Amino acid sequence: MFNLTPTVRNLLIANVLFFIAQQNILPLLTQVGSLYPIGSPYFYPWQFFTYMFLHAGWGHLLANMFGLISFGPLLEQRWGASRFLTFWMVCGIGAGVLYEGVRAYEIHQFETAYIEVRQSMNAVDYDSFMEKSGLKQASDEAAASALERSPNDESLRQAMVEQVDRVHQYVTSRAAGMLGASGALFGLLFAFAYLFPNTELMLLFFPFPIKAKYFVFLYAAYELYAGVHRTPGDNVAHFAHLGGLVIGFVVLKFWENGRERFY
Repeated sequence: MFNLTPTVRNLLIANVLFFIAQQNILPLLTQVGSLYPIGSPYFYPWQFFTYMFLHAGWGHLLANMFGLISFGPLLEQRWGASRFLTFWMVCGIGAGVLYEGVRAYEIHQFETAYIEVRQSMNAVDYDSFMEKSGLKQASDEAAASALERSPNDESLRQAMVEQVDRVHQYVTSRAAGMLGASGALFGLLFAFAYLFPNTELMLLFFPFPIKAKYFVFLYAAYELYAGVHRTPGDNVAHFAHLGGLVIGFVVLKFWENGRERFY
């Protein structure tokens, strides 16, 4: 049985209550509380805080809360309630801020690629645009190859212009908000591995025990790879996870350098 500490228990209760409210009482919470891109008509500053308490489904909620109750109690026992809550909140908010920066860059790249391909409609720009959209298919590669072979085929060019417009409209209209406690949780995972690096973990997807420091390193490497090589349909905010880990590292080093005895 999990030995829940007070702050871990309160965070668990808060997340469950928010999720129940999302699903059954105030479904509008998902829209007003999720973290939308800055510049979106749905963006509000409070979303840097509220997105951490909202989840996309029971599986999403259970995964994050399992991580919280698995790694959180030992850290709260070591730091105390106030410092533990501060760490959780700073990692969550910081992950949201860093992810907004990554998302702003991705949106800028996508819009630039759209302008370029609409102006030129050549095979190279078409391929680049589809790549940045995250929706590139084998048929798009075939279309780009066909255009390269027949650059003056107006019917082909027109069909590709229509495809570019459809993809642009689809991507911009589905710019959903980010939600979930994963950014804060990744900060927690890093702190656990930093303070208890040789603790052996027995995980469902590993057939043998693995030390915390190796688990977090491998998990971070996977998130980096998945974020850079995003596959179509992948709606996981991998860079938000990495953002929580980075913020966790910064906070720990700040605390460590600010005291003769690190907690």
